[in-house]
This record gives sequence, structure tokens and C-alpha cells, in this order.
Amino acid sequence: MVPTKTTTAKITATAKNVLLAPIYIYQGHKVKRDTVRLPEPVGDRCGHIQLNTINGFTTSNLPTLRLMIVGDSAAAGVGSQTQQQALAGQLIPALQQQSAIHTQFDEIIWSLQASTGLTSFDILRRLYVLASPSQPIDVMVLSVGVNDTTANVSSAKWRQQLEDIIAIAQRKFGVRQLIFCSLPPMAKMPALPSPLSGFIGAKAASLDGILQRVCNQHIYHQNKGVHYLAADFTQMAKENTHKDGANGAPFDASVMFASDGFHPSSLTYGYWAQQLADQIANLLDHSADKSYVNCN
Repeated sequence: MVPTKTTTAKITATAKNVLLAPIYIYQGHKVKRDTVRLPEPVGDRCGHIQLNTINGFTTSNLPTLRLMIVGDSAAAGVGSQTQQQALAGQLIPALQQQSAIHTQFDEIIWSLQASTGLTSFDILRRLYVLASPSQPIDVMVLSVGVNDTTANVSSAKWRQQLEDIIAIAQRKFGVRQLIFCSLPPMAKMPALPSPLSGFIGAKAASLDGILQRVCNQHIYHQNKGVHYLAADFTQMAKENTHKDGANGAPFDASVMFASDGFHPSSLTYGYWAQQLADQIANLLDHSADKSYVNCN
């Protein structure tokens, strides 16, 4: 059998990685030793926001939007000094600006369940030990994959744990809309030197591809409540460049990543939050089945 171009490319990549393995190991240890450990930001990890109010009184009789953000250090907001500058802290105001939220809900109850270093297995374990909510969660946002990448988790294990997360989110938490955020462009992280950055970037891209396929397969099989958010970091950089009035828009890692060269900056969290708010509003506004709206 004549090998295909894809097979040949895989064999070549594998051979290259075997030859470079000692360099990867050396650089990995060096990055782990030298990279600044940023703390998780201080601030509230849950909240209750009133919508549609005049002088503090609710002006309508609509249900509550229940939102949960789950995941790793990016979900926890590492790279920002306060939760207000992090993903959750910028997502809630972005949702408040969405007309679709105001027309369907009177309030938002949100919580953040995230910690530095969590892999997909750790997140699955946390979902198991958390208490079941008194009311179904309307939207759950998942940030997962970076630590699976650095731990070099197998593709099969990654896929299975994604499926397990989906199952427990829907069964235990009654999640109506589950949004998985794409993995970041790890090859462009300033903290990762070459050639390690290329190896890590390729692994992250591979896991992200599996994540997309898992979400698409659920949609194909009529599970419309599982979604993939392609956070476009390059577009975020372009938007920031245009905002500054510059021509051209190269990917500016110094702007998009925090001081550790690994986590998102507060600016990136802001763009990410806006993309999430747009998708959440769109899902809630255009869902064919309005039965997801919970009752107080």
C-alpha cells in the first residue's frame, strides 16, 4: 500500500518529535521553573444582577437566567488583578448590554467554579462533587484544554472526558446551553520557546479539533444544547490594533497575553467576554425550543 500524504506527514512529524524530545523535555522543565506564577484574581465568584428595574423595582415578571462558568485558570481569570477585569467580571456587564437578555429575563444569577491547573478530568471530578442546583442551569461556559495539552493527555482520553462532562452537566445540572470555549493559540504564547512552542501548539490544535468534532456530533444527533465558541485571538489583536488607529494588524502577543506570557490579558478577557455574550444572547434569542427558560 502506497502511503498517503497525510500518513507521510504524520510519520515525519512523529520522527521529528522523537528527535527533538530531549529539547522538549529540557525546555519544558525550564519553562515550569522560570515562568512567573500569577495568582488567581481577587473578587466575587458569584452574584445576582437585577435587570429591567426602575428605582430598584422590577418592571416585568420574567424568569431568571442562571449562568455557571467552569474551568481552568483562564476561567478563573489568572492574568488579571481582579475578577472584575477577568472573564466572569467582564461577561456579566456584556450580557447586561444584550437586548435579548433583557427581553427574556429579569435577573442573572451567576457563579464561577474554576481553579488553576484543572484538566478535563479535574473539572469532571469537580462537577461530581458540587451540590446539585435547586434550579436548572440555563448556560454553562467551559474553559478546558490547556492543562490537558501540557499534560499530553491522549486523544481518546480527552474525547471521553469531554463526553463525560457533557453528560454530567446535562444530567446533574440540567444545563440547557453548554458552551465549550476553543483552546488558545498556545504556539504563540511568549512563555513557550521554540521548538517547544510548535510541539505544544500542534497538540493544542489537535485537542481543539477533537473538541469541535465532539460538539458538532452532538448537534448532528439533535443534541442542540452543546456548542463550540471559536474565540478568535488573532481577530482580537486586529480589533485592538484598529482601535489604536494603526494600519495592519499583526498578532501582538505582548497585548494579548498577561505578564507571565501564558495567560490572557485583561484586554483579551474583555474581547473573549464580548464574544461569549454575543453567542449566549444569540442562543437564547433564536432557540427553536423556548422551553429552556426556567421558572422561578
